[in-house]
Amino acid sequence: MKTIGFIDYFLDEWHANQYPKWIEEASGGSMKVAYAWGKIDSPNEDGLSNAEWCAKNGVQLLGSIEAVVAKSDYLIVLSPDHPEFHAELSDLPLKSGKPTYVDKTFAPDRETAVALFELARAHSTPMYSSSAMRFAAEYENAEREGIVSIASWGPGSFENYSIHQIEPIVSLMGSRPQRIMSIGTDANPAMLIGFDGGKQATLHHFGWDCPFRMAVGYETGKTLAIVPESDYFSMFIRRLIEFFETGKPKVEERQTVDIIALIEYGRKAAAAPYEWVELP
Repeated sequence: MKTIGFIDYFLDEWHANQYPKWIEEASGGSMKVAYAWGKIDSPNEDGLSNAEWCAKNGVQLLGSIEAVVAKSDYLIVLSPDHPEFHAELSDLPLKSGKPTYVDKTFAPDRETAVALFELARAHSTPMYSSSAMRFAAEYENAEREGIVSIASWGPGSFENYSIHQIEPIVSLMGSRPQRIMSIGTDANPAMLIGFDGGKQATLHHFGWDCPFRMAVGYETGKTLAIVPESDYFSMFIRRLIEFFETGKPKVEERQTVDIIALIEYGRKAAAAPYEWVELP
């Protein structure tokens, strides 16, 4: 059995609570989350301490990131809602040479994203990051050739939920994003993204009750409506297991850096609505 180590800001959070069972089931018991470390205990009033979380989940709590890296075959850096800690939490894992998955959102800005990839490359550490939404069957099976426009809708705030729309948009479009413009409101943020070749995409946040939806336009005039109803978390976990087995990342570095740049420069665009902000 191969062991997986969790490294998190605090362990009692939704992703860490789900991944151990999903990984063990999907791998047929050949992989198990065995070790964990958290920087702080849960700050939430009803949250478990790291020791309580480990006792509940049958995971050994270790005293340092170094210990988790040393004992584990594979590594997962979590902190999904606090990417500002990813550089700190990922430093030793990315120097280890061991396959490492860094949870969404990968980095707080493009500069950090580039630095993390450079660190992993310098130490021959296989690494990638992704929103699970990328792996929804409806997105993966969609025809990519000839896409010229995309309109996307979804829930949550731009700050920590836009990745679930931007990730599929960038994956489907294929070409590089060049600029971004804020076209929404404070209550319902929205962005227009300009891609190479005059292609464009919009993304809209319409509150927590809004399901994920997408319309795709092709140069032929054909349109495609995408409703991601498949078990995308199951597909994400299967891809994660394949990554650990093969050491081959499931997402291109270029796309991840572009995704983080869109989130970073989307925040800047929100401060100057209806003006293009060029991407680096």
